[in-house]
Amino acid sequence: MNRQSRFIMSMLVFGYSFLFVPLILVVVYSFNDSSIATIWGGFSTRWYGELFRNEQILSAAYLSLRIAITSATAATVLGTMAGLVLARFGRFKGRTLFSGMITAPMVMPEVITGLSLLLLFVTLQQLTGWPGQRGFSTIAIAHTTFSMAYVAIIVQSRLIAMDESLEEAAMDLGGKPLQVVFDITLPLIAPAMIAGWLLSFTLSLDDLVIASFVSGPGSSTLPMYIFSKVKLGVSPDINALATLIIVVVSLGVAIAWIVARKSTKA
Repeated sequence: MNRQSRFIMSMLVFGYSFLFVPLILVVVYSFNDSSIATIWGGFSTRWYGELFRNEQILSAAYLSLRIAITSATAATVLGTMAGLVLARFGRFKGRTLFSGMITAPMVMPEVITGLSLLLLFVTLQQLTGWPGQRGFSTIAIAHTTFSMAYVAIIVQSRLIAMDESLEEAAMDLGGKPLQVVFDITLPLIAPAMIAGWLLSFTLSLDDLVIASFVSGPGSSTLPMYIFSKVKLGVSPDINALATLIIVVVSLGVAIAWIVARKSTKA
């Protein structure tokens, strides 16, 4: 192995270690018997039992999962439509403005996005009486707002790289535009839609700043609950919770990789 190869390998090992060693430590310390999260007191699974007996954590986790599934599904539908418009409708009046509005949530600071959405919901409540209380619906709408931008970019990239001759051949054979979209286009971009859904789900499950602005009393998401606990000191049950999240996310990534690999081979 020459000097250049050793340098590349060293940087690769350092990079992966920097990313994954902290995650491995969290998993290891989730089996810590000590009541102090940073001091090893022997192997134990007691904190997993404490975790599943903590109603506050379970309630926050259930709320976060509901919000993530709802917002990811809505973002995938809206983002796919936006990606189709940007990739297939060519030049149209207002395209630049539409494209800018789609990508704006990706570059806008989360504090600004959260504050603007809070002002929107407060104004709507004063004018129409909705929302009566900020919680599940307002957080789901807020997460959909910024998640759909990522889905639109992913779907648009997939459509641009896709061979349009398949759609043209379907229309030449008598297929109507809407029928071609459902029978040809959507199946071909399904991996991109799945990737967009998984990314939106992860972004929603991870969001803290925007949810803090648009949530109300009694509607704390899991990141909000963890953040409030961390300010008082990390407890071992948080390590157990983080381990379960790592496992769930890893399974999601593995499933997405398997699906993408199978679709590529097909």
